[in-house]
Amino acid sequence: MRKLLSLFVLTALTISMTPANASTASPKTIKGSLGQSLKVSTANPKSGSMITVNGANFDENVGLYLAFCVVPKKGAVPTPCGGGVNTEGISESSIWISSNPPPYAEGLTKKFLPNGSFTEQVLISRKIGKFDCTKVRCAITVRADHLRGQDRSHDLFLPIKIKASKGK
Repeated sequence: MRKLLSLFVLTALTISMTPANASTASPKTIKGSLGQSLKVSTANPKSGSMITVNGANFDENVGLYLAFCVVPKKGAVPTPCGGGVNTEGISESSIWISSNPPPYAEGLTKKFLPNGSFTEQVLISRKIGKFDCTKVRCAITVRADHLRGQDRSHDLFLPIKIKASKGK
């Protein structure tokens, strides 16, 4: 009887300590099929906030776009994305990472850190164009840059759930 009571108490404590939204919380880290990983500082930010995105184990020979985008249909390029195509290297929602960019992109890209890693700040917004990220799935995305535009093997999608603002 004592063992049964101990099991009951332990089960009750475990249930009471588990967050109510644990099953609906977005993951903060994902791993890709090529060994790469993507991690965010928070998966439930407020609109207008900057989140830290860390990448590791990416192929430094493949340029990447890191962006906050609407999640596409399987196999499709992530689009639309906040910040659009970052041709001036100044967007906070779209970042081009490449250690060997073409000559026209010198100074526009961020270089990989050792071991194919990066740490960048990405702006999160409730809306991407006409899409409302409280109603459609949006994510921090990584994909091969336009030099390998059809290569979907580098795609990663880490879902972001925008915290609803009061009164909206």
